[in-house]
Amino acid sequence: MKKISIFLSVILIGLIKSQTISDYKYIMIPSEITDFKGNRSFGLGNILGNAMKGKKYIILSETKTDWPAGALANPCQVLNADIQDDKSMFRNKVILEFKDCNSKVVFTEKGNSGIKEFEAGYKEALKQTLAKIPASNPSSKIENTAQNKPQETVQTPAQTLEQPKVREVSSSSAAQKYSKGNVSFQKIQIADDQFILVDGNSSVPFATFKSTAKKDVYRVKLASGESTLGYYENGNIIIEIPKSNGEYSNEVFTAN
Repeated sequence: MKKISIFLSVILIGLIKSQTISDYKYIMIPSEITDFKGNRSFGLGNILGNAMKGKKYIILSETKTDWPAGALANPCQVLNADIQDDKSMFRNKVILEFKDCNSKVVFTEKGNSGIKEFEAGYKEALKQTLAKIPASNPSSKIENTAQNKPQETVQTPAQTLEQPKVREVSSSSAAQKYSKGNVSFQKIQIADDQFILVDGNSSVPFATFKSTAKKDVYRVKLASGESTLGYYENGNIIIEIPKSNGEYSNEVFTAN
């Protein structure tokens, strides 16, 4: 009896902790799917993207600078999509798979078609899998899974010695607040050598920063497409803004 109780408890805990695809809001679809590249793409990526949009998911590309602020600040709200070729001798078959930020499979479904023509057969097989996907109904629990991905956390040596709480450090490094006049901004780290400054009111990237060989000096690409330089000064971010006469003015983004 005791063994049965333990077994049921384990199942219950697993059900509580498990996530379903409908808990997520964002889906990242690669520009090229590994098993369906080039002339063998058959438009499967577009079919997948359009179907997921119809089910109220937000589709993201591989370029993180194009991501909305919510996805950048909480990458564990993003699922990574993949379509695998499961072809057999007589049928065109696919496996549709979605993995979370820890590379754990959240959803997988197989589809197959008796149509011999590759393009039509793979499309029919994929559409079978898409019929099984529920509409997006995001869960706030997904945000907490970010703490299971320590490699995303940026820590200083001092923080490492103090054994900080992973989620607190991740949140701090991912979305630091700055202001310029009455406008608020967020600094969001998207890679070890790259971050973006996002308008806090519109969630639109204002500038993208990429590190240079000199400490605290960055190459900056503005939302307008212009390239310039930026740097830290007394904890604030300074961007040299190009003017129409060829000169530059410094804009100061004050750390809050």
